[in-house]
Amino acid sequence: MAAPLYFEDVADGAAGEPVRHTLTRTDLVMYAGASGDFNPMHHDEVAAQGAGLPSVFGHGMFTAGLLATAITNFVGIGALRRYQVRFTRQTWPGEVLTTSVVVKELRPEAHEVVLECAVTNQDGEPKITGEAVALLPSRS
Repeated sequence: MAAPLYFEDVADGAAGEPVRHTLTRTDLVMYAGASGDFNPMHHDEVAAQGAGLPSVFGHGMFTAGLLATAITNFVGIGALRRYQVRFTRQTWPGEVLTTSVVVKELRPEAHEVVLECAVTNQDGEPKITGEAVALLPSRS
């Protein structure tokens, strides 16, 4: 387990370690089973193409979970107070998804940090953008 992140040790512009993941069709099937989201657009190539899509695409909440993991890795378990995302583009099998978590505001009176968050693919296309607020412990 990582050492706790203290409010006094965070600076504006500090960034969490990126999480990278290549999305696979196996991910889609496993996530469907775990979440109960069996929309055929996520696992049935024939149905997806019949709907005019080039292929099956990833569950948005899978990508949101990848981003939430990166946030928690940075601020610690139990620190997250608010997390909101906007889905901007579909994810496709074979894409390399990379998270970005950057401190955009410090709230000293509450020991809160506001994080600007995103997931992009290997071409830099944003798949999710969002914001999170974490409450960090104080050294004092």
